[in-house]
Amino acid sequence: MEVVSQAKFVRQTPRKLRLVADEVRGLGVTEAEIILKSLNKKAARLLLKTLRQGMANAENNFNLKKEDLKIKRLEIGEGPRMRRYRFVAKGRVHQVLKRMAHVKIILEGEEKKIEKKPSPKQAATEVAKKIRRPRLRRTASTKVSASKGEKNGTKS
Repeated sequence: MEVVSQAKFVRQTPRKLRLVADEVRGLGVTEAEIILKSLNKKAARLLLKTLRQGMANAENNFNLKKEDLKIKRLEIGEGPRMRRYRFVAKGRVHQVLKRMAHVKIILEGEEKKIEKKPSPKQAATEVAKKIRRPRLRRTASTKVSASKGEKNGTKS
């Protein structure tokens, strides 16, 4: 089972994020969490936040255990760039690009089927379905038939 978590428009350059992402790519989530906590970089905080989001999605939405999860893919893509200007000598202007990134973490884990106990109402309907009921047969006495001359209980 794959679980995807994303962080878009992160105000950090993709190059700086990739340096940290290479450290945790392919590890288990508990090991990756420990490494990201210990790194003193802004990129580590951003990746840790996205990793925890994926772990929560896996536990709550897909009933996967945190210990069984592993980072299958960790992608750092480029986002849009904001253009700012810096004024320099002789009336000139230099363009400064403020880069953004998109982070995508795909976690992989084995799904363990958890049997849920049915509610009392569901249990009652299941029991009712299993009980065999006698079939009702139509006989000549149960059929209602009208003769040619009778219509709505009156004779004409």
